[in-house]
Amino acid sequence: MKVKSVSAIAVEIPLRKTFGGSRYNVASRCTIITRIETDQGLISEVYNGDNRQHQKELVAIIEDELGPLVVGEEIFAIERIWQKMFRTAEWNRDRKLVMEAIACVDSALWDLIGKAAGLNVCRLLGGYRSEIPIISIGGYYENGKTLADLGREMEWLKAHGIGGCKVKVGGLSPEADAERVAAARAGAGDDFVIAVDANRGWSVADATRFARLVERWDIAWFEEPCHWHDDAFGMAEVRRRTPIPINAGQSEATSHGVRRLLAEGAVDIVNFDASEAGGITEWRRVAAMCGVSGVRLAHHEEPQIAMQMLSAVPHGICVECFADPERDPIWDGMIVNRPPIANGVIQVPQGAGFGLELNWDLIGRYRLN
Repeated sequence: MKVKSVSAIAVEIPLRKTFGGSRYNVASRCTIITRIETDQGLISEVYNGDNRQHQKELVAIIEDELGPLVVGEEIFAIERIWQKMFRTAEWNRDRKLVMEAIACVDSALWDLIGKAAGLNVCRLLGGYRSEIPIISIGGYYENGKTLADLGREMEWLKAHGIGGCKVKVGGLSPEADAERVAAARAGAGDDFVIAVDANRGWSVADATRFARLVERWDIAWFEEPCHWHDDAFGMAEVRRRTPIPINAGQSEATSHGVRRLLAEGAVDIVNFDASEAGGITEWRRVAAMCGVSGVRLAHHEEPQIAMQMLSAVPHGICVECFADPERDPIWDGMIVNRPPIANGVIQVPQGAGFGLELNWDLIGRYRLN
């Protein structure tokens, strides 16, 4: 079965309010839908990523550069296809953008492989379980948001079946953000996962001070605590100073970057993002390295693919979504057959490939091309 055509659709949905992390603000939700058709009529149906600045460039790379390399290839030759695409990142350019485009095509190919085999991607990758814990990303900085509001946000998430929340920190002083974490824990209760994410917001000293302030509240992990320019060394140092597990990997463009984190002893958990760094094929390499290193796996956002991948291996711990529809109208409305969430767990779709049926009315309203 061979690839007949490759196309991409960019989608952008404006948000009704702005959500802030330590070093960024989000005012829209974006994604890329990659459609690959085979000579036997199979069509992929999967979306990837949240690049809010380079949608047109991604579509151009997928259709004009990667598509011609893929057309005519057997869909099962996944490693050969990946190596052909990866060579487009060798010359001097925005390589991370190329890796995002490769991720879109690679994920669509895995969807087709599953459809051709009549199996979901989870079973193709290992089939370890059929459900997985799910948490939400939340606790954003918002104008007028109080500590009481933060506590009520945790109560809302819990009432809607979500098992935990990754709270944004790193935008204030360690002491002020520790107060926010305390409010989140108070609102959630003890039987709720609380993780924290600084998005590379602090120095080693500030990250350590914050960690020691919040250790008492049973923090599941401390994500990307240290500034980008020396993050592996910095995280390793913070890891030595606190019992809170350290999580990173989403900012790496390849599996080689994760190898660097493992070699530095910088992480307990890796959240490598298959939608931004080469797709499921490259993620498999990360999963294998982490498995033999005794390091657990999470995933940066993208639950529509992450639940298939992380449920396939024994060291996958949970997926994360944006449970608030105002933060992510795509997760809320893009998937017609989105699986149920209850008691902090999501059921992994058992349909072939990623098992997704997309809402083409929504896509039609917000497509950019």
